[in-house]
Amino acid sequence: MSYQQKSIKNWAEDDRPREKLSLKGQRALSDSELLAIIMGSGSRSESAVELAKRILDSVDNNWNNLSRLSVQDLCKFKGIGEAKAISIITALEIGRRKAAQEIPEKTKIKGSTDIFRIMEGLMGDLNVEEFWVLYLNQGNFVIRKEQISRGGINQTSVDVRVIMKSALEVFATGIILVHNHPSGNLNPSSSDYKLTAMIQEAAKTLDIEVLDHLIIAQKAYFSFADEGKL
Repeated sequence: MSYQQKSIKNWAEDDRPREKLSLKGQRALSDSELLAIIMGSGSRSESAVELAKRILDSVDNNWNNLSRLSVQDLCKFKGIGEAKAISIITALEIGRRKAAQEIPEKTKIKGSTDIFRIMEGLMGDLNVEEFWVLYLNQGNFVIRKEQISRGGINQTSVDVRVIMKSALEVFATGIILVHNHPSGNLNPSSSDYKLTAMIQEAAKTLDIEVLDHLIIAQKAYFSFADEGKL
């Protein structure tokens, strides 16, 4: 097939991703068609949709896996330059931030699965460690969630005073600690235990309870509360 035949411009209007979105809505598009729109074009040997399929196949058609690729990783695909790679990473980051914002402000926490449901889409696919805190009222409803720090591949620094200040600002009676392990290893480190105890001690003086501490990886988590570690 020639490049001219492969070009999306020569496809039936219903099959072109942008036109298909306009005619049928975004939910009618496949993952590869959505990615093709983000990229804007393919290469001389394949259409944008074919290139998108090849990229998605390499990450088991999983958007979370795709979001872990760097600009350099994406540029290894023939047809992907720096501009296209940056466009892909930007779009995925927008999706991550949207997921963070669309959590209802007053979600009730009944157990560790509720915490994981809130935070997994936000943290599960990160390549660096982040530390977040959920602040709860007396009814165990989330009244604020806040990123406290962002660090390297295996650790991040946490200022306990920042956590306590925010807790007092929203009159929280309980807090939940959440951080990710980019390595995928869910076992708490000695530093994780030490930090948890330090925050517990500070919270206790303010009559605030540390209800749980979750370590998150893709599709899995470790709960200090569930494992009797609090």
